[in-house]
Amino acid sequence: MSDALIDSLTAAVQARPDDLPLRLHLAELLVSVGRGAEAIAHAAQVLAREPGNPAAQQLMARALGPAPAAPAGPPPASPATPPTGAPGTPPAAAPPGTPPAAAPPGASRSGVDWAALEEQFGDVVPPRFARQPAGGEPDPAGGHQDRVFDVERSTVTLADVGGMADVKKRLEVSFLGPLRNPKLRSLFGKSLRGGLLLYGPPGCGKTFLARAVAGEMGAAFISLSITDVLNMWVGSSERNLHDLFESARGHAPCVLFLDEIDALGHKRSQLQSSMRTVVNQLLTELDGVEGGNDGVFVLAATNAPWDVDSALRRPGRLDRTVLVLPPDRTARASILEFHLRDRPVAGIDLDAVAAATEHYSGADLAHLCETAAEYAMRDSIATGEIRMIGQADMLAAAREVRPSTDAWFATARNVAMFANESGEYDDLAAYLKKRKVR
Repeated sequence: MSDALIDSLTAAVQARPDDLPLRLHLAELLVSVGRGAEAIAHAAQVLAREPGNPAAQQLMARALGPAPAAPAGPPPASPATPPTGAPGTPPAAAPPGTPPAAAPPGASRSGVDWAALEEQFGDVVPPRFARQPAGGEPDPAGGHQDRVFDVERSTVTLADVGGMADVKKRLEVSFLGPLRNPKLRSLFGKSLRGGLLLYGPPGCGKTFLARAVAGEMGAAFISLSITDVLNMWVGSSERNLHDLFESARGHAPCVLFLDEIDALGHKRSQLQSSMRTVVNQLLTELDGVEGGNDGVFVLAATNAPWDVDSALRRPGRLDRTVLVLPPDRTARASILEFHLRDRPVAGIDLDAVAAATEHYSGADLAHLCETAAEYAMRDSIATGEIRMIGQADMLAAAREVRPSTDAWFATARNVAMFANESGEYDDLAAYLKKRKVR
């Protein structure tokens, strides 16, 4: 009965998230049945709106305290043992030391014959594992014939990305606008070929932004890292790269995300011959020589665009570049609120913390919230009383956690000043001038 009541109250809270008495009633019921972890989240939501709510603070303390001991009582009586061999009853336990009976061919340890089930329902449900054809030789490249790439459907959109107004505008003009307006695209002769290179300091949301673009387009999403491509066997890395692009073409429209492109497409003048062939294969796939790339939108990300081979950035390949900078003040406040949403907080001024965290990346802000939570938890353990995360914890964490972007901008400054002959880093130079990095 209590589970049904909890489900009904949970649905009601989801429909009326600002009804604090209803949320507190649900949290009270969750604590009473020993589901303290769920109660904490609801109490935290109440405290985020009313930091001084005594009922929410008491519930938080009860939920964070030790779980109530199970009521003592006689053990349940075991049912009478049915006669051996009765229909529908398990066989009697074997004496100690007796080896287990051999399972039928294709059966798992649980006794389920997966092979028989796959054969029976193969036309309805695909098999759990891909297998080599009978009599086939194993592939020395590590099972190339059964290579499968994870194809996702992103649920996030650009509306879920905090800040980045300039980046969103650039994406809309160069990528999303022409896609949404095929007639205007045809009228102005706008091509969707080519790709987009996202660059900037680490931890600023380049991967999340790529997923948001896929969600905005309603397209499939395939993420590639260097470990998905490189293989010790000669020619296997190139074949893996080709298979990846073939998978993207087969799932078009598809956003193909190449993470750490500087590792996969490094300058060939600085590579050994074995890696140069991988870069050559990547160039071939981007050109769509063996297969058309219609409906395949290539997004790449890097922290070091100056290490990417110049051929990859020619027109028709990764010819559009977007600088992804650390979040601005408004975006920092949103990121902080996101990472504090399920924690016990009281009296935190997000705008003041955002003002004290200039140049912090999104990853830095997540670490700051984690550090502030450690301060409050440490005091709670030492005193034996639950203490909420407060403004003092956040500001102390901001003094301890320093922005990780400083080292990146020190390197980027030299590139913007001395290696910007073609003007491809003008946006970076403008930001550094605005930031007054000397």
